[in-house]
Amino acid sequence: MASINASDKPHAVCIPYPAQGHINPMLKLAKLLHHLGFYITFVHTEYSHKRLLKSRGPAALEGMPDFRFETIPDGLPPSDAEATQDIPSLCESISKTCLVPFCSLLSKLNNAAPEVPPVTCIVSDGVMSFTVKAAEQFGLPEVLFWTTSACGFLGYTQYRHLMDRGYTPLKDMGQVTNGYLETILDWVPGTKDIRLRDIPSFIRTTDSNDIMLNFVLSEVEAVPKAKALILNTFDALEPDVLNAISVMYPRIYTVGPLQLMMNHIHNERYNSLSSSLWKENSECIDWLNTKEPDSVVYVNFGSVTVVTAEQLTEFAWGLANSKKSFLWIIRPDIVAGNSAMLPPEFLTETKERSMLISWCPQEQVLKHPAIGGFLTHCGWNSTIESIVGGVPVICWPFFAEQQMNCRYSCVQWDIGMEIDNNVKQDEVEVLVKELMDGEKGKKMKKKAMEWKKKAEEATAPGGSSYINLEKLVKEVLLQ
Repeated sequence: MASINASDKPHAVCIPYPAQGHINPMLKLAKLLHHLGFYITFVHTEYSHKRLLKSRGPAALEGMPDFRFETIPDGLPPSDAEATQDIPSLCESISKTCLVPFCSLLSKLNNAAPEVPPVTCIVSDGVMSFTVKAAEQFGLPEVLFWTTSACGFLGYTQYRHLMDRGYTPLKDMGQVTNGYLETILDWVPGTKDIRLRDIPSFIRTTDSNDIMLNFVLSEVEAVPKAKALILNTFDALEPDVLNAISVMYPRIYTVGPLQLMMNHIHNERYNSLSSSLWKENSECIDWLNTKEPDSVVYVNFGSVTVVTAEQLTEFAWGLANSKKSFLWIIRPDIVAGNSAMLPPEFLTETKERSMLISWCPQEQVLKHPAIGGFLTHCGWNSTIESIVGGVPVICWPFFAEQQMNCRYSCVQWDIGMEIDNNVKQDEVEVLVKELMDGEKGKKMKKKAMEWKKKAEEATAPGGSSYINLEKLVKEVLLQ
């Protein structure tokens, strides 16, 4: 396919949800499709576009002759903040306002210069399902790429059943803390001993009109209208869940871990096509190079999680008291409503064995031999990147399907330990020591290395994910 003339190439329009954890995997998938011979138009919102230019410089979005970037508005008031936008407002605005500008963009692309081939398919984020209507309007095949784990996606598919059975909305918010969330849901297909508290967190509301509850319901209900469903996971990791999902949605393609699929591409030009919305500090790699193997705890709560000043302090002293070296990513917007401030005594106490920065190239960090464990919010990118690195985890899930990823990391995959939501420094200290030196930590490390090997097998030529990507192209995107 790679030798096809530009004007005759299949043309995929790829559109991620405008948050870091969604943009990263979509950009990888777009690069893989480009490598297989597709012309790519990658669509950012204007807000993400501005942030990328600010963090990566003007060259970040120059693209290549057959890999171009375009934008559409997200419908929210303009903002210069360097932070993830308010998720409920963004979801509501996207679903109400983005269809018209997206259709205008498709028309523009179809009537562009001769070297731009007409659009032949749409690859959309699973929670940007307004694109399904656009695909129908333009007569295009559309695939939805849910950037969650398979178990997380399965959790979202249960929302309608949970409402019908009266589990949500909650009677009152006291049910979040009174043990009600420990209720076992023995009817969820493909799962064992799943509790209400493992289900993605948007069910924790008393309001039947809650924006996120209804947004998820409508996005899940759009899945059957797409030609196929893509997930960034691999068959050996989540077999029972994938079997249960494939009964609901027969055309499902597991193509992950995408970062390992990227190893098949050796094209320097792709390096300039980056997607970090924060300025990455790669000095941390030089710092890690000075450390012993498996000696450093990596701490990162992702791009959306916000903590209280008290929680930040508890984590800080727990890390300090563990006496372990650590690399801690503290975003400027991590503390709700305030800038992140750490006690001066903590900084003095740990300065010889710690590095604190605002963002880093996480995939590189998790593959570094010095990293012995990862204290994480359990976002899916972080979870699958830790599997690729063979790194065990301490889980502190925040929202969305992170609770489900935590459950699977700790119970199904045996690579994790959960930390209480009401975090205390003593617990942080004990778990960090166990992770790095304890018997359980050693077992988790061994298991993480086994999963790493299985991930590599899935993405090698002839592996399940490698074959699935080829099938996705032949069976769906080129039809």
